[in-house]
Amino acid sequence: MEASLAITEEELQRYFELNKLKKEIEEEIKKFKTKFHNHFDDLIGKEQKGEIQRGNYKLQRQIRTSVNYEDNSTVEKLEELNLGDFIIVAKRPDADKLKAAFKLGLVEESIFEECKKEKLTQAIVVKETI
Repeated sequence: MEASLAITEEELQRYFELNKLKKEIEEEIKKFKTKFHNHFDDLIGKEQKGEIQRGNYKLQRQIRTSVNYEDNSTVEKLEELNLGDFIIVAKRPDADKLKAAFKLGLVEESIFEECKKEKLTQAIVVKETI
């Protein structure tokens, strides 16, 4: 593996400042979006698409719809109608029960060693120490 390039205090400071600025920008954008949605709500009604133009800028509100079905009630209706082919049966291990079985000695953990998947997540945090 190639040796890391040196990380300077200036780079850490710039990263810290940019991250802080990013949060401020995201907060300001959130406020604008709220204002724009409120404007469209007052102008044309809630959940209605709309468009306004100011100078060289056009503001559009788009409305997108997605449909999902509530799992339990939909499965019940499908079963009532004998439409079992429309139901997905997903088999998944119960990790909590499996861990408990390891602790109680009911199952040998080493048997499942090759089945384990570890997920690592990396995060960068720079804090000001002044």
